[in-house]
Amino acid sequence: MNIKGVIKLQFPEIKDNRGNISFVENGIHIPYDIKRVFYLYDIPTNSKRGGHAHLNTQQTIIAVSGSFDVHLDNGLEKTTIHLNRSCEGLLLPIMIWREIDNFSSGSTCLVLASEFFDEKEYIRDYSKFKALISSHEID
Repeated sequence: MNIKGVIKLQFPEIKDNRGNISFVENGIHIPYDIKRVFYLYDIPTNSKRGGHAHLNTQQTIIAVSGSFDVHLDNGLEKTTIHLNRSCEGLLLPIMIWREIDNFSSGSTCLVLASEFFDEKEYIRDYSKFKALISSHEID
């Protein structure tokens, strides 16, 4: 990863001829307690999700089925990460703009969040995000 704080995580994977199991535990596989879990599914072809940053919420994004691209921007650098393995996750610190697209048919995107939902801590306007980054209001 070339964006500070963004880490591709490898979760435990127990392989068995009956199927594989992966798991995530608070404070062990991710550095925060999970307060909210949500998932995106039945995503229409050519749809985009995300389009925001968070002031206080860290998130881990997992492709539990199928695949998709996660476009990341910290205001200075941009990168795209393709997720397609359910035993991997992408840890996003605060103040990372994210957009998700290129969903394969039948894909499911699982998100583990460090905070409960609070609309006030979302930044949904990219120019406001850039202004916050430029003004050094965010560490």
